[in-house]
Amino acid sequence: MKTKVWRKVVGAAATVATLAITPTAASSETLQDALVAAYLNSNLLEQNRALLRATDEDVAVALSALRPQISAISTFGHADQATGPAGGNLSATVSVGLDLLLYDAGRTKLGVEAAKETVLATRAQLVNAEQQVLLNAVNAYVGVLRDARVVSLRQNNLRLITQELRAARDRFDVGEVTRTDVAQAEARLAEARGALAQAQGNLAISQELYVATVGKRPGNLSAIPSLPPLPGSVADARALGERNSPSIDQAQHEIRANELNAARARAAIRPTIGLTANAGHSRRNDNNSSIGLQMTVPIYQGGQLKALERKALAQVHASRSNLNQAVLIVRQNVSDSWSTLAVANAQLQASERQIRAAQVAFNGVREEAKLGARTTLDVLDAEQSLFDARTNRVVFETQVYAAAYQLLSSMGLLTVSDLKLPVKQYDPNEYFDAVKGAPVRRTKQGDKLDRILGRYQK
Repeated sequence: MKTKVWRKVVGAAATVATLAITPTAASSETLQDALVAAYLNSNLLEQNRALLRATDEDVAVALSALRPQISAISTFGHADQATGPAGGNLSATVSVGLDLLLYDAGRTKLGVEAAKETVLATRAQLVNAEQQVLLNAVNAYVGVLRDARVVSLRQNNLRLITQELRAARDRFDVGEVTRTDVAQAEARLAEARGALAQAQGNLAISQELYVATVGKRPGNLSAIPSLPPLPGSVADARALGERNSPSIDQAQHEIRANELNAARARAAIRPTIGLTANAGHSRRNDNNSSIGLQMTVPIYQGGQLKALERKALAQVHASRSNLNQAVLIVRQNVSDSWSTLAVANAQLQASERQIRAAQVAFNGVREEAKLGARTTLDVLDAEQSLFDARTNRVVFETQVYAAAYQLLSSMGLLTVSDLKLPVKQYDPNEYFDAVKGAPVRRTKQGDKLDRILGRYQK
């Protein structure tokens, strides 16, 4: 009877050990699929793209000040008079005016260039958002994969403990063990059920996070692919980060935009010369027209112009400090990610050694139990240690991949282009090229812009 019971226990343990180390079966849903779906479904990216298009329009707004400003005015009125013709007077006028900037010390052109630099800074901000979306997708993917494997381990563990409890009861019935052994197995079974419920809850949370991040529910996820190519040293990683970081790129363009705005503020004290023309027709005075030059020279503005200049210079100083801080943050993030990856790799290797040792210990306890030198609880404890080691390996393995992609992000290399994802990328030049000339409606360029807008607003 004793031998038969132990065969059941050992067989169940062997089955669990096999299942615990069996890799996830391949399926059609890969990490690449998740990244593509996240890129296509992200509301955050849609928001930042729309904000970029709004910033593109600032270039057109600034450019419009260099073009003629034409407006038409018409008035119609009636005035009662105490004397004069009965019924009062009717008046009607129609006029067309034109204003054209001829000279403003380059202030408006500087505004156009500043707007272009702001566009480039906003593009870098969009790249930052793209990296965050893709990193969130990676974390969501490995989170679901991790928690699904933990659930599988817990289910196998529960089956083994259930088998062990049956064996303990059988042995109790024949007087080989006491009621205490049965109670210990029952307690372990209750603990395993609670652990399984927690693992299933963690999996449900990870799946909901996957939906929010990727835009669809996870299917049968493929095993984690090989690690992406990484630099050979932390110094190389920091150098790549300083060259490629969108945060640094954004800060550099913000400096240039603020420098141009400071130059605009200095030019504001210079004269402005413009051409004005007007043509009109009134009911009483018939046709009239005028043309002339108008020069405006600021003489005293209550200190406003110098205050605006000082404000612009302070913003230049602030943006330069922001660049220095951005460089420091990139270096820190790269170093932190590098260290996190190194720790995760070390923990993964340690878990591999832990599994081998736990496997040897389990095999030894199992053989000793066959000879009566070990109890059921000893075997169960050894098996639990082996399960814990395998669970740790699952966790550390996913931490390695999460840390690797975090390192790519900190270096500015976690983009659709760098990952070579098979998806049509958003082209920020398309909208900018369509609006940078400030097109008007019912022109070739204006019609093109309308088609682009129609596509974005679907």
